[in-house]
Amino acid sequence: MPGDGRIARGDATRRLVLRRAVDVASVDGLAGLSLGRLATELELSKSGVFALFGSKEELQLATIDAALAIFRSHVVTPARAEAPGLPRLRAVCERWLDYSERRVFPGGCFFCNVGAEFDARPGRVHDAVAAASGSFAAFLRESAAEAVALGHVDTDAEVLAFELHALGRAANADAVLGGDAKPYDLARRAIRARLAASAR
Repeated sequence: MPGDGRIARGDATRRLVLRRAVDVASVDGLAGLSLGRLATELELSKSGVFALFGSKEELQLATIDAALAIFRSHVVTPARAEAPGLPRLRAVCERWLDYSERRVFPGGCFFCNVGAEFDARPGRVHDAVAAASGSFAAFLRESAAEAVALGHVDTDAEVLAFELHALGRAANADAVLGGDAKPYDLARRAIRARLAASAR
């Protein structure tokens, strides 16, 4: 059908715009996104880009969804492939630090950055950021709880997950601000020591 080509082109353009949008937002924040800026940078029609998203807020929400899919592909999905318990818990921490250190997003961890930007701003964008970040925190808690249930570690799973999350976020923030990789090394050493201390 003639319309199928237009739909396919529209989907391809949407993917292109969102790939650029997640990179821009990781550095300049979601507030730094604009339909006009993305159209100009990608040499696309402004009206065409506007037709894909309709508003800045819809663009922001779509950018969060796109970033979450990228994050999951680099961190959560590979970690889920590991055996449950301590192997999976180690894997998710390593994958998360690797993802931030390799600058999958140029601004470091997308959700650490936009979380700080929108933590005190109510609304749909705040709620979407909170839900995305919360889903990763829940995965960490689930992985820690499995490690406890399987007898791999003897500790409070919720506290352990909170500590691991805090170490990863600190490494990202310090590395992005300081421009060097030492915080990732420190976080890896701290995480390994924490898991070793709680292992049975």
